Amino acid sequence: MATLDLLMGGFAAALTPANLLWALIGVTLGTAVGVLPGLGSAMAVALLLPVTFKLDPTGAFIMFTAVYYGGLFGDSTTSILMNTPGNSSAIATAIEGHKMALKGRASQALATSAIGAFIGAVTSTAIVAFFSGVIIDIALRFGPAEYFALAVFAFLATSAVVSQSMVRGLIALSIGLTVAMVGIDTQSGAARFTLGVPSLYEGVSIVTVTVGLLALGEVLHVASRIHRSTDQSREVLRGTGTPWLSLADLRRALPAWLRGLGFGLPFGAIPAGGSEIPTFLAYGSERKLAKMRARRGKGPDEFGEGAIEGVAAPESAASATAGTAMGTLLGLGLPTSATAAIMLAAFQQYGMQPGPLLFERNGDLVWALLASLFIGSVMLLVLNLPFAPLWAKLLLIPKRYLYAGITVFAVLGVYAAAYSMADLWLLILLGLLGFMMRRYEIPVAPVLIAVILGPLAETELRRALAVGQGDVGVLFAGPITLGIYTVILLAVAFVGVARARSRTRARKEETAPSGTVPR
Repeated sequence: MATLDLLMGGFAAALTPANLLWALIGVTLGTAVGVLPGLGSAMAVALLLPVTFKLDPTGAFIMFTAVYYGGLFGDSTTSILMNTPGNSSAIATAIEGHKMALKGRASQALATSAIGAFIGAVTSTAIVAFFSGVIIDIALRFGPAEYFALAVFAFLATSAVVSQSMVRGLIALSIGLTVAMVGIDTQSGAARFTLGVPSLYEGVSIVTVTVGLLALGEVLHVASRIHRSTDQSREVLRGTGTPWLSLADLRRALPAWLRGLGFGLPFGAIPAGGSEIPTFLAYGSERKLAKMRARRGKGPDEFGEGAIEGVAAPESAASATAGTAMGTLLGLGLPTSATAAIMLAAFQQYGMQPGPLLFERNGDLVWALLASLFIGSVMLLVLNLPFAPLWAKLLLIPKRYLYAGITVFAVLGVYAAAYSMADLWLLILLGLLGFMMRRYEIPVAPVLIAVILGPLAETELRRALAVGQGDVGVLFAGPITLGIYTVILLAVAFVGVARARSRTRARKEETAPSGTVPR
């Protein structure tokens, strides 16, 4: 009851005209910058920091969180319409969302994305508000060995889920870990993989990696095929007059939204690299469920052709992760994503330190911030659901102009992050790498996961070994680590058995006489 009273007080503060205005500006700006590759929600919050110094802290953080949520929807918009994710968390949505757009169901894909984001945001924010104490207790149980085990789980899970070939997934993971090791070793001070270039001593920025592999790599891939592929913009716009979902669509999307929550909610509370992992796990789960339903004759398997479940589950998971990530940031002072890390810096700029004492010392700000998350989610739904056909009309722009504009914004975004020419050269190299990875069907997501989680995994491994005085057994000593490694072994065994069965089935189909169906 006390929590409800505090939350009502937060709504009273958040519903003032000034704070409502900041929330509206935040969701609008977040959606706008999320649509543009290279200018994601993390960069938008970073660029807003100097602008908000004259605002009171409550108004400033309401705008920050609104930009955060708005950026997630904008990232999904560009991934659905142009197959160019604005951020790595929208890659899973692009897989089926763009296929839906090519079938003339762009508005339905965008509506599915908007509703999924709303469900994930509202549910996760409610859990943070009413169960923040429990989230903090769970997260406090994680030590260095647990964090390292979690990183290993993330590496293997992502490599297995997003790639049809385990070998290609591991190649992508190795590329990401190599990029993550570039720079000065924080413990020994030794330079690693810098090639004697001073600008590489600080490592490769995640913004540069994300924009280079996703945006510029996609631009080069499209440019290499522009004379061999037909312009499908009109196909995407066919049937975009109604952004509403039919009853059949809702029946398929609703269970996927709820299952996506199950993946997204836990990952926001732990430093697992943001929403990339749960979105891919949610997508992989829906894909397997669709295959099982198709085998039993209980429904079609549309994955690879534009399955609405492949949009619903990742979107719900991404927003749920963002919501619980805010709870971890506020309750522990632990940022679990790039945007949360920037917001942590913003708190420190205002002389506040997120953590358990924040709820006591700055309770008014915390509860107003949580209330504004509910308000911002409603604003996003109201603003974006009716305008789905308008977003779809972006594809009327000729490809040569559209992707030229994407390139310009990508370059400006990377340069604005550090004003470094070296980053622009890295952007070109990573763009070429992204192009070659698409050419040889090597997945991009494991690279991004490795770049984000690689430094964390290395640091926590060293800390765990230091605590155990070099004894490797310390990595398997706790019940949480044993549980995580057990899940890893079971998952690897399950994937191995499933692929062996699929190979056996394929051989039977090849050797079966024509006109017969192998059992």
